[in-house]
Amino acid sequence: MKVAIIGVTGYSGIELVRILLRHPNVEICSIHSHAQKEEGIADYLPHLNRLLDLPLESINPKLIMEQADLVFLATPSGISKKVAQAFIKADFPIIDLSGDFRLKAKGQYEKWYKNSSAPREYLQKAHYGLADFYAEPSSKLIANPGCYATGTLLSLAPLVQQDIIEKDSIIVDAKSGLSGAGKKLSDSTHFVTSNENMTLYKMNSHQHIPEIMQQLQTWNSNISAIQFSTSLIPVTRGIFITAYAKSKEQLTQSQLWEIYHAFYQEKPFVRVQARDVYPELRQIIGSNFCDIGVAYNEVTKIITVVTVLDNLVKGAAGQAVQNLNHFAGWPEETGLDLVPIYP
Repeated sequence: MKVAIIGVTGYSGIELVRILLRHPNVEICSIHSHAQKEEGIADYLPHLNRLLDLPLESINPKLIMEQADLVFLATPSGISKKVAQAFIKADFPIIDLSGDFRLKAKGQYEKWYKNSSAPREYLQKAHYGLADFYAEPSSKLIANPGCYATGTLLSLAPLVQQDIIEKDSIIVDAKSGLSGAGKKLSDSTHFVTSNENMTLYKMNSHQHIPEIMQQLQTWNSNISAIQFSTSLIPVTRGIFITAYAKSKEQLTQSQLWEIYHAFYQEKPFVRVQARDVYPELRQIIGSNFCDIGVAYNEVTKIITVVTVLDNLVKGAAGQAVQNLNHFAGWPEETGLDLVPIYP
């Protein structure tokens, strides 16, 4: 399959190149950027020298559709919805890594992204590509989930789908490395600000909240709200999530572990840790794995779920390739046998 990447110079686009170059069934036929054009990708990104010999091209949907079988949009939210329209009108396959096609309900995108949304019919058409929970997309327009949303939903899925927890008890404390903020410079990601520091941001206003709620309510309509906070930590990659919820019935640590182990044992990219073992960021960096550890307090009935994933792989480009595999009918692990970078 020939694919094009629009927005290739952003962190998610760069990671797409790394993964797709080793995919046995894929050829990258063209790469595109708003900001940099008419130079070789290796001139802009020297680490790709002798690995990808393609020029950075302008965005010409007609030409892209003549050459490629599918297009990845690694463009920012607010840009993707504009770039995508020509492809959607032609019913051309798209995997969009931005937030522009994730939210279905009227007014949600405007509220949380502070921008006008894509046409409503496009939002309804889009398939929400939480890749571990489906086998075949319902549309040629696939909305790749956000990084925090992916980790949070994987953390909570067994509890919500099996109606194990009190509906109003979910608290999620999520922390991300600085690459999650993208390449655009800001004071919060400046080395002087972020080094040896931790900063909470977008309290009760992060744009992944409605996306998380949309999916949780698809699984269990009784879930009405969650408490969700996000922080920046001084690492390059990785998301570390600690989620809490109160069980309806008395459990044991062993029972809780068995619930998660049984739920995820057939899902190749979710690794439930051994009993009383909790994951750390280093064990998933550079890979498409999401690792989960669970704990239960028999006094308070509080369930704690500790989840780690690489925000650029499982939280972005890796899941996009997993969605590509579903779309093409290939085994979902194809091209994604990425060994974590350790140490």
